[in-house]
Amino acid sequence: MKLIRFERDEKITFGILDGEKVQALRGPPTQPLHLEETLTLGEIRLLAPIVPSKIVAVGLNYRAHAKELNLKPSDEPLLFLKPPSALNGPGSPILLPEMSQRVDYEGELAIVVGQRAKNLSEAEAPKAILGYSCFNDITARDLQFKDVQFTRAKAFDTFACLGPWIETELDPSDLKIETKVNGQMRQSSRTSDMVFSVPRVVSFISQVMTLEPGDVLITGTPAGVGPLENGDTVEVTIEGIGTLSNPVIHVE
Repeated sequence: MKLIRFERDEKITFGILDGEKVQALRGPPTQPLHLEETLTLGEIRLLAPIVPSKIVAVGLNYRAHAKELNLKPSDEPLLFLKPPSALNGPGSPILLPEMSQRVDYEGELAIVVGQRAKNLSEAEAPKAILGYSCFNDITARDLQFKDVQFTRAKAFDTFACLGPWIETELDPSDLKIETKVNGQMRQSSRTSDMVFSVPRVVSFISQVMTLEPGDVLITGTPAGVGPLENGDTVEVTIEGIGTLSNPVIHVE
């Protein structure tokens, strides 16, 4: 099932997408589903499929990515946060800030939490997952190196691209994940290259902080990260989910 969030007639609504048909929902998909009117995809504008209370990220979680940076993967997940104010939806522009001279794409698998969760075991973790989506963890790379810690580099508005929907019926253990810029392949890997699996990521984070319905956990990026330029279009495609596409615009 594909869960979406959309705008129509200046009203924001959640829904279920089935081909070109959209079944509107009375409330968010983290609550019991109550169906309302039926629409078509052409009548709506897709937004980021959920608005999280927090976005929790795992760094250096692909073996090949750690290798390209000449770094050894950590013994436990390396966590950082992106603010909800950075949230960006499908088709919406990524804004290149004046403060940075090097902004990179990072295609990632996103986990969307479906229920309040704390201190989960790896066996319990899948029960807390609503579904999965595509994510682009946009990063001001020069500022990341300058600051050492990640907050400023990861936190600019539009730097948390999520979408185009949440897929609820998916095995995340071995999915193809690709990133293209202007149609050219820049990243190509499989989630089986992750150092820490999806259940391990969810379990570990839940032992640090309470997870709330709608929270987004991003699972790291494969090898091949690189810069974006004004006028680019960047696409993150994950097998079984779909493609998240965003244009890139320089802020004047």
